[in-house]
Amino acid sequence: MRITQRAVALTSLQGLNRNLDAVGKLQQQLTSGRLISAPSDSPTGTNRAMQTRSDQAAVAQYARNVSDAGSWLGQTDSTLQNMLDTARRVRDLTVQGASTGAMDDVSRQAIAVEVASLREGLIGQANTTIAGRSLFGGITTGDKAYNATGAFIGMAGSPVMRRVSDTDAVRVDITGPEAFGPPGNDLFAVVGQIAQDLLTDPAQLTNRIGDLDSVMNVMKAALADVGSRASRIEREDQILTDRAMNLGSLLAETENIDLPGTIMRLNMQQVGYEAALSATAKAISPTLLDYLR
Repeated sequence: MRITQRAVALTSLQGLNRNLDAVGKLQQQLTSGRLISAPSDSPTGTNRAMQTRSDQAAVAQYARNVSDAGSWLGQTDSTLQNMLDTARRVRDLTVQGASTGAMDDVSRQAIAVEVASLREGLIGQANTTIAGRSLFGGITTGDKAYNATGAFIGMAGSPVMRRVSDTDAVRVDITGPEAFGPPGNDLFAVVGQIAQDLLTDPAQLTNRIGDLDSVMNVMKAALADVGSRASRIEREDQILTDRAMNLGSLLAETENIDLPGTIMRLNMQQVGYEAALSATAKAISPTLLDYLR
C-alpha cells in the first residue's frame, strides 16, 4: 500500500491534536479543581455525584428534623423537671399541713394560699408553647393545653413525629394526660384538692399525699420517656454528622481532582506533546527544497 506525504501529514496532525486536547483537558481540570465540569466528562461520575447530592439533601433535612426534635424534647424535659420540683414543694407543704398537733388554722390558711399559688404556676407551665404550639396540648390548634380551672382542653390524636433517617422516626410530643395523669385525677385536680382540704378538712391531707405521690410517679415516668427519646435524638444527630462527612468525602472523590497527581500527569502530557511536535515537524516537509537536501 502506497503511503503518501498527505497521509503522513494527516496522521501526524491527528496525533498532535489528540495530545493537545489531552493537555488542554488537564489544564482545565487544574484550573477549575474539578474532574467533572460537564456530564460528558464522565457520565458514570455524574450519575454518582447526582446520587450523592440527593443523599446529602436528605441528610440535611433529617438534620433539621433532629434539631427541631431536640428543641422540642429539651423544652419538654426542662418543663417537666421544673414542675416536678414544684410538686415536691407542694408535697412538703402538704406533709406540714397534715401535722395537726403543730399546725393552727392560720398557718394552714397561709399554706393553702401558697399551694393555690403553686397550682396556678403549674397550670402556667403546663401551657408552655414551642414555636407557637402547645407543648402538652397534643394536636390542638390552640396555644393552651389547660384552662384556668386546670381542665385539659387539648386534643389527643396521632403522635407528633419527626423522621430522623430513611427508616426511623421519633415521637417528640407528650400530651397532658400522659404527663400529669388523667383528667379529674391529674396533678392540678390533686393540688387543688389539697389547697381546699387545708382549709376545710385537714384530716384528708394524708390521703392526698398518696394521691400526689401517684401523680408524681406518672410525671417521673413521662420524664424518663422524654429523656430516652432525647438520648435517641442525640445518637441520631451523631450518626447524621458522620454520614454527612462521609458523603462530602465521597462527592469530593468523585468531582474533585487529585492535585499532585494531576500536576504530574500534565507535566508528562506536555513532554509527550513536545515530542509529538518534534516528530510532526520531521514528518511534514513544508517545501520542495526539503526533498532536494
